[in-house]
Amino acid sequence: MTTFVDRVELHVAAGNGGHGCASVHREKFKPLGGPDGGNGGRGGDVILVVDQAVTTLLEYHHSPHRKATNGQPGAGDNRSGKDGQDLVLNVPDGTVVLDKDGNVLADLVGQGTTFVAGQGGRGGLGNAALSSARRKAPGFALLGEPGEARDIVLELKTVADVALVGYPSAGKSSLISVLSAAKPKIADYPFTTLVPNLGVVTAGSTVYTIADVPGLIPGASQGRGLGLEFLRHVERCSVLVHVLDTATLESDRDPVTDLDIIEEELRQYGGLEDRPRIVVLNKVDIPDGQDLADMIRPDLEERGYQVFEASAVARLGLKELSFALAGIVAEARAAKPKEEATRIVIRPKAVDDAGFTVIYDEAEDVYRVRGEKPERWVRQTDFNNDEAVGYLADRLNRLGVEDRLMKAGARAGDGVAIGSEENAVVFDWEPSMMAGAEMLGRRGEDHRLEAPRPAAQRRRDRDAERDDPQREFDEFDPF
Repeated sequence: MTTFVDRVELHVAAGNGGHGCASVHREKFKPLGGPDGGNGGRGGDVILVVDQAVTTLLEYHHSPHRKATNGQPGAGDNRSGKDGQDLVLNVPDGTVVLDKDGNVLADLVGQGTTFVAGQGGRGGLGNAALSSARRKAPGFALLGEPGEARDIVLELKTVADVALVGYPSAGKSSLISVLSAAKPKIADYPFTTLVPNLGVVTAGSTVYTIADVPGLIPGASQGRGLGLEFLRHVERCSVLVHVLDTATLESDRDPVTDLDIIEEELRQYGGLEDRPRIVVLNKVDIPDGQDLADMIRPDLEERGYQVFEASAVARLGLKELSFALAGIVAEARAAKPKEEATRIVIRPKAVDDAGFTVIYDEAEDVYRVRGEKPERWVRQTDFNNDEAVGYLADRLNRLGVEDRLMKAGARAGDGVAIGSEENAVVFDWEPSMMAGAEMLGRRGEDHRLEAPRPAAQRRRDRDAERDDPQREFDEFDPF
């Protein structure tokens, strides 16, 4: 049964915004008291939060589909819908969030660090919020926006100060078990360690973490063996410790060759050239191991390595090694720049930035309008309501979409698509959309809310309509 997972694909979906309500206030002796439709609630966000009590992504391996709750629709009497509840997902410290193309979206390090993986949809405005001096009684409301849905990849990169690297069965698990209180699996066959093991070491006044990660073999940087599953976990470490087996039973191996092979894999992986290295000649409690250590130590020191001899079984050389690592970790921590307080970066828009673009798509033979506002307004529009469509036309016209279409060469009857190719609203453009009210008359004014006309006025209007000669022509002309 899988107990440790350090890479998962997660499908997140934020909550949809609730629809606004179109309602007219009614009460005794005042049947039409004006619009009172409430706004829809906001959809819930999907939020990743670092929790140091979580050490694996196993939970998301078993249930990779996560969705926040939707916002509730508005109601009459100016009652707004309830907001959707945010979905908080706890992840381990050191989790990297990537999109499907491998681009890094966030690097979550430190307790409480958050990242909004899915933004909840906005709630639609009710007709009470849409009313104005020109539009006294809107007969429509805005729809809620759909929540953001996307696929992300979570990768766990172990957060440790020291990484033990080396061939399988070099003794890394044994070393971490005696240097710290960690209890990794130890056996005399290769690839005993299949998951990273973390331990906490105290040396004097310095406390640091040490990671025992899966062993390397030639070709690991290209994914052979445990490959990248290993290398991912050494990226954050401040110092690399080469654990060399001086008592290997394999005739075609020797410690110096093992070191060269591992260094070549680290070089091909990249990004680790600046990390200090220490070499530990392990298993010197065995006579042949001590003899081999004495032979190769001068060569390693000539290369510039700081060399230690150790034995996890006989507990030899452990104190010197732990204090040497503590000194290097302390220097690395001191060299790191102090974390600055969170700053708000303001990037003002260009003066000539209209917030949208108009590009002619030759393949589809349409003028494609892209921009946050136009696309959001389209999502909020109920196209079954003519008044709502006219309101959308007014908004697009005020934004300058019609002027931009004219400059781009669009003519009456040309196709216009608002949105992406996968989810666009396409219509035939008519440049006479200067004000949607012209198409719908006095849109937004409910004549039922006005004072009734006197009976005499109603009779005069009927007589004038009956005596209108143009009306008689329209009714009886066969053409």
